[in-house]
Amino acid sequence: MADFKWEYLFNVEIALDSLPFILEGAWQTILIALVSMFFALIMGLFVALARMNRFIGLSLPARLFISFMRGTPLLVILFILYFGFPMVGIEMEPLTAAIIGISVHFSAYTAEIIRSAISSVSKGQWEAAETLRMSYWQTMTRIILPQATRIALPPLSSTFMDIIKGTSLAMVITVSEMFYRAKVVVGQTYESLTLYILVALIYWAICALVTLLQDYLEKKANRYVAA
Repeated sequence: MADFKWEYLFNVEIALDSLPFILEGAWQTILIALVSMFFALIMGLFVALARMNRFIGLSLPARLFISFMRGTPLLVILFILYFGFPMVGIEMEPLTAAIIGISVHFSAYTAEIIRSAISSVSKGQWEAAETLRMSYWQTMTRIILPQATRIALPPLSSTFMDIIKGTSLAMVITVSEMFYRAKVVVGQTYESLTLYILVALIYWAICALVTLLQDYLEKKANRYVAA
């Protein structure tokens, strides 16, 4: 410890000089995360409904999709899309590949969250809807999904934070997000520890804001729930 060089732990001057450049990448990170979460939710909903369907022609492919995506690293999915697909004539921009890869990968997780939330709604709600002669889609959209949303909110928020952190992997396919820009600055200044600590703090700040939003939405969703 006597040889530990504290002055190299965090160079405030380098951090402040690099901050504007890094924050430009942070907006790219947030954009990728928001768009990916949007599509992951849409795909996840349909995969969850297919997974719960009694027809094996729908449930089996949904099960296989969920199993494959949950068992495959996101980095591998990104490599398949960006480096593998051109071998069969399908090329895409790095940002497009990143959004598609992250969306598809995390749709498997959102599908299981949504499925679990829907299954948690009391069967009496379905029976009440049948009594009112509501169709399946009316029951789902007017009764089941609003209640399932409240149940799914905490795990979906955690998934969104995983997506935010997962955007850093887009760096390997040259997406100019926050971590990619940090690597660029490191190559110029050799202040690796300072830059990586700075990026970690920014990721932490973004996820902290997501947590605050989650707390607000949970309180709002639970306002009309009987104690």
